[in-house]
Amino acid sequence: MRSRTKVLDATLALITHEGFDAVTIAGVAKAAGVSRQTVYSIFGSREDLVSQAVASAALGGLDDIRTRLAGTTTPCEYVVELLVAGRMAVRSNPVLSALHRSGREHPFFDRGMVSRAKPVVHQLLTPMTDRHPEVIPFFDDIADLTLFLGLSVVLFDDPQMHSDDELRRFLTRWLGPAMPKP
Repeated sequence: MRSRTKVLDATLALITHEGFDAVTIAGVAKAAGVSRQTVYSIFGSREDLVSQAVASAALGGLDDIRTRLAGTTTPCEYVVELLVAGRMAVRSNPVLSALHRSGREHPFFDRGMVSRAKPVVHQLLTPMTDRHPEVIPFFDDIADLTLFLGLSVVLFDDPQMHSDDELRRFLTRWLGPAMPKP
């Protein structure tokens, strides 16, 4: 467990200071003070290492996101706040903001990214079903829509285009008619 933490910390530091391109198994092993074999035995591949490091960074902002979601009153408002808060978390976290700085094919957004992200989105949306059981028949569609909108909001973020309030109004205008009503 200690080696895993050291490797994740080293990976996050490399991403923060040098970007995703600097993350190699050899570089992470050196920075963590472990062997390359240790990194491979814990994570299997560079993609898994980067994915788990970014996921651990993202978990740090979940308490704030959950607090924002607790104040919502409709399924639409829940999804909109999740997307706005997610964008805020990416902007404020140096590791997550590095998602915008990758110079070559993005290591986090590989072929398996959507399948890895779906369980996370399901976990974030499950409290909505407890409060709004009318969304249960549409849960998978709402999860897919939230995932793809979330990726779009993060990847194509332009602070000059949408403030948080503008993004909130835009999403509400387009999601409102599509969401089940309480």
